[in-house]
Amino acid sequence: MSRIDFYSLEPGSRGDRFLLACKLVERIRAKGLRALIFCPDLEQARHLDRLLWTYRDDSFLPHGLVGKVDTDLTPILISTDGRPETEHQVLINLALQPPDFLNRFERVCDLVDQNPEILAAGRVRYRGYRGAGLEPNHHKLKL
Repeated sequence: MSRIDFYSLEPGSRGDRFLLACKLVERIRAKGLRALIFCPDLEQARHLDRLLWTYRDDSFLPHGLVGKVDTDLTPILISTDGRPETEHQVLINLALQPPDFLNRFERVCDLVDQNPEILAAGRVRYRGYRGAGLEPNHHKLKL
């Protein structure tokens, strides 16, 4: 059973869930873990890819889009479909629905910002996790 961590940005935060993903990935990498970022919208995945390159001047987050990088050598992967199936440590979900492959991960990080569509979908996912017998840990953050 996966550990579910639900991260929601508080009102007044200057960032969005993509900036939150960068911050979270930096913490995950500091622990030596691999992460698969699930972003089914290709344009949003490309946006996140660019953002990870420019996130902080003094850090390097080795990442890339699945299909464009060597997945064995790249510890932070951005995937539009959940591949590669060999990833299992940390899933960062940027999709509006819970992915059907989340059970293969040890930890799932679900991100929500103050966009009304994202908030509404996040509430549905949170209730869905609880309905499936999972108890999400909720973290409220301000960027």
